[in-house]
Amino acid sequence: MSQARRSVSRSLAAHAVLLLYTVIALFPVFVVVINSFKSRRAIFADPLAVPTAGTFDLIGYRTVLAQGDFLLYFQNSLIVTVASLFFVLLFGAMAAFALSEYRFRGNMLMGLYLALGIMIPIRLGTVAILQLMVASGLVNTLTALVLVYTAQGLPLAVFILSEFMRGVSDDLKNAGRIDGLSEYTIFFRLVLPLVRPAMATVAVFTMIPIWNDLWFPLILAPSEATKTITLGSQVFIGQFVTNWNAVLAALSLAILPVLVLYLIFSRQLIRGITAGAVK
Repeated sequence: MSQARRSVSRSLAAHAVLLLYTVIALFPVFVVVINSFKSRRAIFADPLAVPTAGTFDLIGYRTVLAQGDFLLYFQNSLIVTVASLFFVLLFGAMAAFALSEYRFRGNMLMGLYLALGIMIPIRLGTVAILQLMVASGLVNTLTALVLVYTAQGLPLAVFILSEFMRGVSDDLKNAGRIDGLSEYTIFFRLVLPLVRPAMATVAVFTMIPIWNDLWFPLILAPSEATKTITLGSQVFIGQFVTNWNAVLAALSLAILPVLVLYLIFSRQLIRGITAGAVK
């Protein structure tokens, strides 16, 4: 009985900590969203109050859609994020399959080399990356951002996917080879469907830093035609005057794609995290 009580107490404590963390994480999002529907005076009068009939105002959303090229910024962010995700998942899965399936000289060193990409921030190489993009003529293009984000996301993708692919049954893959399937067919038709939870996990952890990034768009693609939604939101922040209605509205709209992605991949994400934690 004492052991059962101890187990229940641990479970309640764990859930309490997780609930507290959830509240802390969602509180800033809640404040941003509710204030985006309020007038400027109401924002500063009581920022924690829910919009009422007297304080409700859509001036921020009207400003964002009218003054800033928000749809263009949104489109640029969407193109960069989707393209980067595609290449990260494709090349990361291929590299993970090669490292987990084939034994060759330098296999372990290659894995450690890729793991360094997780430990060393890519921003340390900003100057070298900028020089490379200038020499390649890719400054102020979305291609520059896609290349950088693909390189940034590959180490984590390989690290996560290789662990999952080692758990795929060798008998299944050998049966495919006996049936005459090529390695590409085995990879795309047998292995990838079995690691979908891991792919969803990689997609979520890769998309959020790309979508929210301000550093590389500011350095590599600051022109009006290539601004992303995060960089475009800065037009409403001035040195002396800041249009907080527009800033909060832009941030609220920027949250939507991340929320949609989570709703789509939430089940696969949870399966991927729990499968990676429980062996």
